[in-house]
Amino acid sequence: MSVITLQSVKKDFGIKEILKDANFSLDTTDKVGLIGTNGSGKSTLLKMIAGLEPVDSGQILVNSGSKVIYLPQQPDLDENRTVLEQIFADSGEHMALVREYEELSDKLAHYPEDSQLMSRLSAVMQKMDATGSWELETNAKIILTKLGISDFDTVIGTLSGGYRKRIALATALLSEPDVLLMDEPTNHLDALSVEWLQSYLNRYRGALFLITHDRYFLDRVTNRIIEIDRGDIYTYSGNYSYYLEKKALAEESAVSSQRKHQGVLRRELEWLKRGPKARSTKQKARIERIQAMRQTEFKQAQGKVDISTASRRIGKKVIEINNISKAYNGRTLIKDFTYEFSPEDRIGIIGGNGAGKSTLMDMITGRVQPDSGNVDIGSTIHIGYFDQHSEELLTALNENQRVIDYIKEEGEFVQIADGTKITASQMLERFLFPGNQQYAPIHKLSGGEKRRLFLLRVLMSVPNVLILDEPTNDLDVQTLAVLEDYLEDFSGSVIVVSHDRYFLDRTVDTIFAFEEGGIMRQYPGNYSVYLDYKKAEEAAQQEAANKEKSNKVEAEKPASKPQDSEPKKRRRMSNWERKEFEQLEGKIAQLEDEKSEAEKALLNVSPGNYSQVQKLYEQVEALKQAIDTATERWLELAEMDS
Repeated sequence: MSVITLQSVKKDFGIKEILKDANFSLDTTDKVGLIGTNGSGKSTLLKMIAGLEPVDSGQILVNSGSKVIYLPQQPDLDENRTVLEQIFADSGEHMALVREYEELSDKLAHYPEDSQLMSRLSAVMQKMDATGSWELETNAKIILTKLGISDFDTVIGTLSGGYRKRIALATALLSEPDVLLMDEPTNHLDALSVEWLQSYLNRYRGALFLITHDRYFLDRVTNRIIEIDRGDIYTYSGNYSYYLEKKALAEESAVSSQRKHQGVLRRELEWLKRGPKARSTKQKARIERIQAMRQTEFKQAQGKVDISTASRRIGKKVIEINNISKAYNGRTLIKDFTYEFSPEDRIGIIGGNGAGKSTLMDMITGRVQPDSGNVDIGSTIHIGYFDQHSEELLTALNENQRVIDYIKEEGEFVQIADGTKITASQMLERFLFPGNQQYAPIHKLSGGEKRRLFLLRVLMSVPNVLILDEPTNDLDVQTLAVLEDYLEDFSGSVIVVSHDRYFLDRTVDTIFAFEEGGIMRQYPGNYSVYLDYKKAEEAAQQEAANKEKSNKVEAEKPASKPQDSEPKKRRRMSNWERKEFEQLEGKIAQLEDEKSEAEKALLNVSPGNYSQVQKLYEQVEALKQAIDTATERWLELAEMDS
């Protein structure tokens, strides 16, 4: 059954047509990945479905009663709320109950004899049982923990953008909507959190419509791909791998059809040039057909970023890091790290959020000084630094500057790989910025287009050491594929900070992993090989722990004595003990019934009856103790009887 339907939807921003005539539907079981080049309109489409962006024409129909939740790239959160308050902000009564329960519990810890607090707590607990608030709070804490957030009372205003995105993600997941719209949900998540989210969405029962650059994630979560290509919508019934296969076949077919069309048209034009003298009805029809063929337009294969900048000579000495350390607010991020980079290095740097990855890059580039040690850069080295905050820098400093002027600051002409020189405008076209966009201000670009523009400027500087700090954030999958191909042939050293498993697998051959206490550990191979190493290490550690535990148990066993070689005979029950054993079974069942009745009575006490609450509470506790004591005795006697 369809929950969302688009009928002849059109959207045009003037300098770019986003949607020409979009028609598609989203079913209840769909898990759709939305792809397309940066600026093609992916985020705009999600906003239109969410009702945040108007359509120019056509309509978007949402099934009556369906709950639709939209997770943007930059969520807007209340900075004065705590993490839990934000999570429950739209939960109405749930939030009020959870908050009151937490407050009452805290007060009772200080004033345990306060009967009024006890009575109020009982009433709140009853309501939480009735509304399912217990389960909601538990699920919230589980999801937040899986996303790397453990302090639930932290105020939002003190958190980074990455942590805010995680809180917004947790809020969206907990709302359990019929349709979940997600724009780059894996941004700012480490690999473990991405793995968990991937597993969670595989179990998610609602419809899913998401944009992501993470191709492993896209491949393993989606069952359908929708592509936006220059205003047109194309649907593929399968995951990302299926899309790639069918897309390649479709492009081959389109090229073949165009080639055949051009061959027929050429022959027909030659016939027309011969100037047939007779103008029969049949010949007139043929002439009209030729005219129609001449007007037929074929959509060219989708443009791809063309990265073919010139290379710069690199010497033997690249970057030498000598025993550097760095700490902030008493927390050590990097401790005694030493490494000498070579011209052929392809290094991937991984670690949790806040581990110190960007700090290390900033120390290498001289933006931040180490507390101790030093970084020595070779005399021939020119570093190109693709900063993960490039979009923010472009927006803050150059938002009204024209695209072409921003690029011309690096140079009017660019030397490309084959040695020829092209203009800045031509280079922009190779990076999919057509003429009308080149003279638009930077703030007119999408987030992904700004990232692509910054990448172009970095590459135009002809670096021989490339530092890429989270390069996959907001870059479309097509641009990432081209960038990966470029890095394979790049004649210099590459340092990549990323949580994108696919990108790391394609671009690096050594992993530097941040570990506890600022220690940097090296692993040979790409990210998948690193995972294999970690699994083997964990298995070996577990085996060693089990062996140590076994040895400890053996060592603690008392030395056996000759007379103890035969097992002792178990003492049999006396007649009195057997009678006690038989009576205990009924006694335990009776105590369980009494406890159940007392708990029900406690929940039904009228507000204000403090003495009754206290009496029933004490009765429940006494019954619990009696049940435990009777059960222990029953087990002791049962051992004799076995």
